[in-house]
Amino acid sequence: MPGYFIIQWARSIVRIVHGPPEPMTWVQIPASPYPFRFRYFFIEEVIIGIVAMPKKGVSKYSTLQNDEDVARWLRNIERGSPITAEVAMRRLGRACELLQLTPKQMVAQANENLKLFQDNLEDLVFGMEKEKKSPQYTAGILKHVRLWLAYNEIKLTRKIKITNSSATPTLENEQIPSKEELTRVFRNSSSRVRLAEALIAFADLRPETIGNHDGSDGLKLGDLPEVKINDKEVSFDKIPTIINVRSPLSKARHRYFTFLSAEGCAYLKEYLEERIRAEEKLTYNSPLITHEREKAAIKPFMITRKITHLIRIAMRKSGVFKRPYVLRAYAETQLIISESNGKISHPYLQFIAGHKGDIEARYSTNKGRLPPDMIEGMRNAYKECEPNLSTLSQPAEQATIVKETKIEIFKSLAKNMFGIDLLELKIAKEKEENKELTQDETIELFEDEIKKKREEPDPQKIVKEDELESCLSTGWQFVSVLPSQKILVRKDALCQ
Repeated sequence: MPGYFIIQWARSIVRIVHGPPEPMTWVQIPASPYPFRFRYFFIEEVIIGIVAMPKKGVSKYSTLQNDEDVARWLRNIERGSPITAEVAMRRLGRACELLQLTPKQMVAQANENLKLFQDNLEDLVFGMEKEKKSPQYTAGILKHVRLWLAYNEIKLTRKIKITNSSATPTLENEQIPSKEELTRVFRNSSSRVRLAEALIAFADLRPETIGNHDGSDGLKLGDLPEVKINDKEVSFDKIPTIINVRSPLSKARHRYFTFLSAEGCAYLKEYLEERIRAEEKLTYNSPLITHEREKAAIKPFMITRKITHLIRIAMRKSGVFKRPYVLRAYAETQLIISESNGKISHPYLQFIAGHKGDIEARYSTNKGRLPPDMIEGMRNAYKECEPNLSTLSQPAEQATIVKETKIEIFKSLAKNMFGIDLLELKIAKEKEENKELTQDETIELFEDEIKKKREEPDPQKIVKEDELESCLSTGWQFVSVLPSQKILVRKDALCQ
């Protein structure tokens, strides 16, 4: 901004002295060792300003690494997670800006007068809260100042508190997309972006699994062992198909696998066949999702930021103003709903979501192998969850509704005609067989019981009003008064 005001001030002077200026001329200085591009502005051969612009793809805080101690600190963090190291550099750089100190000066001041330094830090937090900065943002800056000083063997003794430190104001009112919203997003996406959305929304993958932060790694075709490519056609050995997530692509740095639903497999087939028609040679090591212009690409995989950027564009185009990462929240919410309906167990859900748990420990101990029957059990459990995940009309879901309706009709019919409660019959049968009856088994049980009752002598009869009292005393029950003014009674099932 200061450069902008200098330019405006200089233009005003030139306008007064020389009259209206000629159009500005931009002069690009050749390649420089500094992470900035310098542009000179000329009006009537008078230099009126210099603007420093960061180079594309280079952080404005990258000069911090000129300090060998900072570079060593960041390398240490990077061995654990490159993304965490990048965040640490930005947070420390921002702290240096706000405190008007270099990293070395920060260490020197804390060494010389710790109380003064902690006073400055507390004032910094107060100022950021006054500017209504997010508590998490403020906490992040404070955390990385502590880490940097701890690396230099300086421990802050004061506990500086942040108001509502766990609050996330930008996410408080965020809701997961509905199936209608997700359908709109799919419609407004290219086949490439649609597949990325499906991998997050159906397979519960993180965007960084598809392509990591620097484009050096990501999902490959070889990570989907059940996908087969014959000539120009893509097929699947099994659906839902398995997706192996290698440890470098996992946030928790452990191997696991998940599944892609039938709808997701359809999007995958469409995208891969589109690439085949474009005469791309697909191999085991081919990126699952590649660049739009592959020949112009510098990195083999799309970077995470690019993937989320393209998804965000499709979401905005569809009128869905939410973060791309909310698609993963959609997957986990639908899986939790399925768990509450008894379709998938909690350990299976944990494993598919890439969280650590009992099955993950067993998978890691056995060097990435689980018994085939357990894998198929997980596949079947995931398949049961598909009606909740999918945005398409589910024939299986419609069949379930029909069966539930049929069961309710049988229960009502048995209650009204024979005075029996079929639900009690079902509970007794489940206790006898020590298992829960399926819908088909329940329907068969109810049909057999109603058939037996129909074959028995009619438990109902019509009597006159003066006969009602004697009928009631011998175990008959009143049902209703007929239009003929006669009375319908039914024999109590217990008295038959």
